[in-house]
Amino acid sequence: METLQLALVHALPEVILAIGVIAMVLVGAFRGKPDDGPMSEIAVVLLGAALVAIVLKTPGVSGVVFDNAFVDDRFGDFMKALALIGSIVTLLMAGDFFRGEGINKFEFPILVVLATLGMMMLISANGLIALYLGLELMSLALYVTAALSRDDARASEAGLKYFVLGALSSGMLLYGASLLYGFSGNVSFAGIAAAIGDHPNVGVIFGLVFLFTGLAFKMSVVPFHMWTPDVYEGAPTPVTAFFASAPKMAAVAIATRVIYTAFPGATHQWQQIVIFMSIASMALGAFAAIKQDNIKRLMAYSSIGHMGFALVGLAAGTEEGVKGVLFYMAIYLVMTLGAFAAILSMRVNGKPVEKISDLSGLDNTNRPMALFIALLMVSLSGVPPLAGFFAKWYVFLAAVQANLFTLAVIGVLCSAVAAFYYWRIIKVMYFDDAAPAFDKPSLTLRAVLAVSAVSMLLYWVYPAPLVQAADSAAKSLF
Repeated sequence: METLQLALVHALPEVILAIGVIAMVLVGAFRGKPDDGPMSEIAVVLLGAALVAIVLKTPGVSGVVFDNAFVDDRFGDFMKALALIGSIVTLLMAGDFFRGEGINKFEFPILVVLATLGMMMLISANGLIALYLGLELMSLALYVTAALSRDDARASEAGLKYFVLGALSSGMLLYGASLLYGFSGNVSFAGIAAAIGDHPNVGVIFGLVFLFTGLAFKMSVVPFHMWTPDVYEGAPTPVTAFFASAPKMAAVAIATRVIYTAFPGATHQWQQIVIFMSIASMALGAFAAIKQDNIKRLMAYSSIGHMGFALVGLAAGTEEGVKGVLFYMAIYLVMTLGAFAAILSMRVNGKPVEKISDLSGLDNTNRPMALFIALLMVSLSGVPPLAGFFAKWYVFLAAVQANLFTLAVIGVLCSAVAAFYYWRIIKVMYFDDAAPAFDKPSLTLRAVLAVSAVSMLLYWVYPAPLVQAADSAAKSLF
């Protein structure tokens, strides 16, 4: 009994969400109404309670429970907090959009909580079985949210594409996991590391490649990015905001944990894979977005590019590299949520618009919104002194310290190319003839946009808390 109590203490945020989502399903069923009702508020309270449980946890408390399947450490706490923030902000931003489109269904908050529970289980996975269970719990909920608007052909197409390709990637990941189990005789990451030692055989390398295929799909990095532009464009905008934020935290977290805990002796092998995916993602994100005229599709390629930049730190194979990855993901989350708050604010006569040209002359019709979007675009492009610059600085610095000079140089060049399409949006807002003015956004959207933009501008004033949290989280992984 004491062991079970200890396990439940370590998994308290997950327990809160698991019990809460069961209660939400019952409430939704007994209400007998298809509309959202109080479900979004309940979901936000649950997610907030899980976040508080993480933040108030006694510093330094960690442990491995559930027969070594679940690990509770500062690294997991950091990434779980980011995933929870992404889910909470998504729910807060989604209400007005879904009500305006007539798809304000009570299932969406339930699916968000379920997906977030899967993310948290995935982040804390300490073995192949736990990894797969967390991944599938997250993925199955995400498949449904992508096609939430059943009467919209684009959304249905997005959901079908995501489901088919996601199922394929899950199968490849499961095949890789079976290879790793077959050649190591273990499902725990520590057991795999001890079994393969410093000289992994061909079977282990094949298993590693297939395992990375599944994880790369969730991170939407090249060459497993093909679903991202179509799903981002076709899915309802709040769903796209969710896909671009919280699930990315979980995917990057588990990829980092697997690399450093299961394959410490196979650094040369996995480093080549990560370097290739990083370079390909940065290049595609930089060049493919240049000709995009749909801002959601542009953000899809931007997301691919930013995952490539995050992988620069991962490729370093050092504690500084992990710190850079954690810091980068935190900044990326804030920038992405702010950008999608701006996209959700793009409504004319009650209808959402998605073209970059719809931002024309925004400085003349809504100067504060134009200023906040401009700050976010500058930060996304990595220009000092905004926070986006420091995010790239940390990952490039880790690559240079690991003697990956070519990777760092390519990253800087791709960042310079990507700056073109970010700054093009600024040019459209400030120098083109004014398009029809947007409807007044909700207070929530204005608050998210303002807070994210101002935090990017003022990060350099007091960076210590985030830097220290990332440093502490990175140390706990080693």
